[in-house]
Amino acid sequence: MTGRMLALAALAAAGLAATGAAPRRGSGAMDLRARVRREEPPGSGRWRAEEVRLRWDPRQTAVILCDMWDKHWCSGATARVAEMAPVMNQVVRAARRRGMLIVHAPSETMEHYKDTPQRRRALEAPDAPPPPPSFAIRPPEPPLPIDDSDGGCDSGEKPWHRAWSRQHPAIAIAPEDVLTDSGEEVWRLFRARGIQNVLIMGVHTNMCVLGRPFGIRRLVGLGLNVALVRDMTDSMYNPERPPHVSHFRGTELVVEHIERHWCPSVLSSELTGRPPFTFRASALLQQQPDEAEVVPL
Repeated sequence: MTGRMLALAALAAAGLAATGAAPRRGSGAMDLRARVRREEPPGSGRWRAEEVRLRWDPRQTAVILCDMWDKHWCSGATARVAEMAPVMNQVVRAARRRGMLIVHAPSETMEHYKDTPQRRRALEAPDAPPPPPSFAIRPPEPPLPIDDSDGGCDSGEKPWHRAWSRQHPAIAIAPEDVLTDSGEEVWRLFRARGIQNVLIMGVHTNMCVLGRPFGIRRLVGLGLNVALVRDMTDSMYNPERPPHVSHFRGTELVVEHIERHWCPSVLSSELTGRPPFTFRASALLQQQPDEAEVVPL
């Protein structure tokens, strides 16, 4: 078992408990059903999905919304964010009711929010000592399972350009929330508020969700307990590139990569009690019969 998987096992062991009713604000720990992938036997290249339970205190838990912009340079990405944003707002509202800290992180748009109390709350977070250097030591990460070297746009636009100016308006920013795109501000906020656990959602899984200064790699490197909300994300992947699967299968492959090498994942239904979110195009794709099963008349 790799060092990352040992860490996941320890995290899972800390969360093994019977599932109970969702707690209200300040009412104690919550149980989340999560998924990890373990290589069995180690070094075999064969991975098995396994359910674990995470027992987290909502008062020590933050939710980070990564780059849920109002507009993207890729129209396909813009459309999927617009479809997901109203549902994400419901998920965030459920997390907020439980007492979790909501961190809105639409990168490169802080100027839009410069005069808001949510932005000042991040800027004014007290100084904190740097994390122990040992937290940042990680073994090399295997390559991602999808080729996003063309930028990952599945709707044909090129080249990349900054099209965003704010977070998507369908996601409400409450008075008690925080606005930041700074890893340093996130660390100071979390230290000041005793945050030990992070749920991260948003876009794009293979790029910003993993790689931002407040993304999964950085959060895990800080020694925090992290889980990806796997139905509240999307990838930048063009099916014309390897491994030549559908866009939505490409996203699933990246989620599986994260479950193997970085952190568990959960479904939004663990917070809302509602069915998981599925993109309409993905649902239609799943309903199409396999070509081998189609019998000509």
